[in-house]
Amino acid sequence: MIVTVGDIAAGGHCVARVDGEVYFVRHALPGETVRIEVNERKKRFAFADAVEVIEASPDRVEPPCAFAGPGRCGGCDFQHAAPDAQRRLKAKVLFDQLTRIGGIDPALLEGVEVEALPAAEGALGWRTRMQYAVDADGRPGLRKHKSHELVHIDRCAIATERIRESDLLTRSWIGMGAVGVVDADDDKLAVYTQLRRTARPHHKSGPELVHQEVGEQSFEIGFDGFWQVHPAAASTFLACVLELLDPREGESAWDLYAGAGLFASGLAAAVGETGRVVAVENAPASRTAANLAEWKNAGAIVGDVADVAPDLGHVDLVVLDPPRSGAGPEVVVALGEARPRAICYVACDAGALARDASDLAVEGYALTRLRAFDAFPMTQHFETVALFEPVD
Repeated sequence: MIVTVGDIAAGGHCVARVDGEVYFVRHALPGETVRIEVNERKKRFAFADAVEVIEASPDRVEPPCAFAGPGRCGGCDFQHAAPDAQRRLKAKVLFDQLTRIGGIDPALLEGVEVEALPAAEGALGWRTRMQYAVDADGRPGLRKHKSHELVHIDRCAIATERIRESDLLTRSWIGMGAVGVVDADDDKLAVYTQLRRTARPHHKSGPELVHQEVGEQSFEIGFDGFWQVHPAAASTFLACVLELLDPREGESAWDLYAGAGLFASGLAAAVGETGRVVAVENAPASRTAANLAEWKNAGAIVGDVADVAPDLGHVDLVVLDPPRSGAGPEVVVALGEARPRAICYVACDAGALARDASDLAVEGYALTRLRAFDAFPMTQHFETVALFEPVD
């Protein structure tokens, strides 16, 4: 059918309403008239693709990747939108999620923007970590949206130049379920394979321990350890967190879901020798303790944040960088009991941030400052750094 689509919604969709029915439409932009093809129906709504554009938005551009579009690679949501328009769409999603789910006063979010991160190729060539699925014939590719079906590509436009120039996509990976590659600050790419999605990654070639440089600090991580995929993200987020928290000499701090210890290292330098920093991380590949070894005022605990945080006592500052699912009520209650003077929440999902913001309000913490960054251009995803402070 032909529809005129409305505003952007979470998930990279625009919303269209026809005869009382709601359609979440990919590959469209607000205000466009498009022909849609329904690909999944639920009880109260349906998902669809815009397969023909009849009246285009001024923000529409020709996708720079030949594999983008309906029925093709599902990795990028917004290749059909100009980069500045992508950031406006993401800002609208952030505003809607925080006000509707998080109960945040809209006046506090007025003028919120999603800031671009510096990159050599702009919205392309930024992704330093890629994982390709492998079919039964050993051919790698990327999956269609919400599908196990593979699209075989010869290059990924958002991958770094070094990954694009590698031979990963032309080699046979027979017997594997996936092949991944890491382009860190080392001379060689780190390549790994997996037998299936849930299997432990197996190092194939390149360094087993990769290195990431942020200022004068070098972080060592297992080839399968977590690190931000945009090359400018780690340094930008660290600077933002330190600015918002404004650490003081002698204060105590927690870095929860610490990963390689990026924020813990920055906090350790900021609070000085009389301060103390505790990092909590559950993934050994992050090598958190090793990366904090030079800081006598910092240490790492290996464990689940929900289990560890309630036993840590009082603290002055908290950095919270949870997975996409968010921190959850149990962790938020532990933060409320610890009564820090400031909590800096680094979020990769606006909905999870909104849910946790609502729970933080119950614990007496309000959102006071916020910045958002386009750390994943061409996709629906972005990163938000939010400061929460006690109401009383």
